[in-house]
Amino acid sequence: MRAFVTGGRGFVGRWLTSELAGRGDDVTVVDAETDVTDEQALARSLEASRPDAVYHLAARAHVGDSWREPLEVLRVNALGTAALLAAVRRTAPEATVLVVSSAEVYGALAPEELPVAEDAPLRPATPYAASKAAAEQVALQAWRGYGQRVVVVRPFNHVGPGQAATFAVPALARRVLEARRAGTGELAVGTVTTRRDFTDVRDVVRAYRLLVELAEPGGVYNVCSGHDVSIEDVALRLMALAGVELRMVVDPDLVRPVDTPVLRGDPSRLAKATGWTPRISLDQTLRDVLSDLEAGEAQVPGVAS
Repeated sequence: MRAFVTGGRGFVGRWLTSELAGRGDDVTVVDAETDVTDEQALARSLEASRPDAVYHLAARAHVGDSWREPLEVLRVNALGTAALLAAVRRTAPEATVLVVSSAEVYGALAPEELPVAEDAPLRPATPYAASKAAAEQVALQAWRGYGQRVVVVRPFNHVGPGQAATFAVPALARRVLEARRAGTGELAVGTVTTRRDFTDVRDVVRAYRLLVELAEPGGVYNVCSGHDVSIEDVALRLMALAGVELRMVVDPDLVRPVDTPVLRGDPSRLAKATGWTPRISLDQTLRDVLSDLEAGEAQVPGVAS
């Protein structure tokens, strides 16, 4: 299969290209060198690769940053999706396009609404979530209006080695290692009662490849484990894996203005369509994140893990 990946050199993109290559796919990657809102530039790249499948990962993906740059986030995430779909229609009209949305589109959910399924109403509470809800509508309109082969995925929180420390789990892991090294006995945290449905990024990209092959066009699919874990529990697991006991101290700078208290998804539609289930445990993921950060520190002169 010939695959075209936008955002292919980002955290998820690197794992996805590895997964695709491992399955024998011929992969073309575009990233920061191509403006994802530039339809002409995208069309030139697509014309050269003539893909059977397009994975649209390119996005402004940090929820916290979206509060500071809401217009830019909307431009990249919604208009970028529209530009890509238009370019695919011109150059590879038979290609399946997997558009990556986010579970953030569900917004705040009451306990009785969990686990949330794909037919739940969308109530985005952050600029990032609003941009992803808009991107979904652009994608689904392309399916309804043009008959374009589009699949929308709503990944819940995914984590793994190589994720930027601006995201919650690697940020926590880095602070755990720094506190261990400095011997401070304290760990700065944000809102630790928040609960999230975590899936290893390697399981997530495996689901993406299966969905491109097996999903119905126009379908929307949660990608999640079906279990939620508190940030406090994640912090405690990281401490245990790092062999350190720390007192958690709330840092107001780490508290978001609006944060969905609990997200837990229903992955049954994905499982029914593809047979997918997660293979990598949360503890294994956290162990790999710590190991990856420690390996990075070992390469910095004067830093001992």
